[in-house]
Amino acid sequence: MQRRHCLALAVLACVSGQAFAQAAFPSKPIRLIVPFAAGGTTDIIARVMSEPMSRALGQQVVVDNKGGAGGIIGAQEAARAQPDGYTISIATVSTTAANPAINKKTGYDPIKDFVAVSNIAATPNIVVVNPKFAAKDFKSFMELIKKEPGKYSYASSGTGGIGHMQTELFKSLTGLDMQHIGYKGAGPALNDVVAGQVPIMFDNLPSALPFIKQGQLVPIVVASSERVKAIPDTPTFKEVGLEPVNRMAYYGILAPKGTPKDVVDKLHAAVVTALKDPAVRKRIEDTGSIVVGNTPEQFAKQIEAEYAIYKEVVAKQKLTLD
Repeated sequence: MQRRHCLALAVLACVSGQAFAQAAFPSKPIRLIVPFAAGGTTDIIARVMSEPMSRALGQQVVVDNKGGAGGIIGAQEAARAQPDGYTISIATVSTTAANPAINKKTGYDPIKDFVAVSNIAATPNIVVVNPKFAAKDFKSFMELIKKEPGKYSYASSGTGGIGHMQTELFKSLTGLDMQHIGYKGAGPALNDVVAGQVPIMFDNLPSALPFIKQGQLVPIVVASSERVKAIPDTPTFKEVGLEPVNRMAYYGILAPKGTPKDVVDKLHAAVVTALKDPAVRKRIEDTGSIVVGNTPEQFAKQIEAEYAIYKEVVAKQKLTLD
């Protein structure tokens, strides 16, 4: 009897200890993996969020850049982390939809290996051209490309990235014939378009906007929920009759599969609290992004929808990594 009593107490203590540990989350710093190098839009948004999330959680949220292979290396590490809430990651449309759609060897499943926390922000994507390019508006752009199929090339930040995949979606709906040139990052691609080495690029607005403001790039059409204040004369894809291409990039937070719901809820609450701060909202909006802060369920459905879209694009356009 005494032995059974001691065993029961031991089990109770263990269960109580686990419950206390879970209830005490977070009890140590949280690592926020950014699957890209410092300085890009993903990194900027992560750093904008880390401080207010730290305040909301009562523990430091530490940004850890793990770039490489178009975001795959960092996403792999995030997927394999312990599902305890102490390693989370920034998710982008490239790491959760575009790359996995074209690359079967990413080493993770964007749907099965993660738990969605929240989409922090949405960012417009834009088609830009070199100022010396003959077409400087959407109508003339379409006419010129269709007149000489295969003559023109477009740059992107890399094969399988959102710029590449969204342009291929654009092509599949319009019949345009342009050749893809993939770079190792948006910076080198933008530099070559500005220099006139490649005439066209599909890129995130935040990285292209400074060049547009300086007259070094000309905006043609933007993927955005509404016209962008900084470039009010540039139509959205929806306005020109191409609503399926009117897809914005996203920057959200994921946790590894198996992370307890109460931990996910605390992380989500921290995101929502951070996004209520006017200074945080302004810093995000200054990048050209739109503040979102949706629920885990809404973000999960968004990722599933984007992944399905780009798998279809890969199949229809017969895209490969080569």
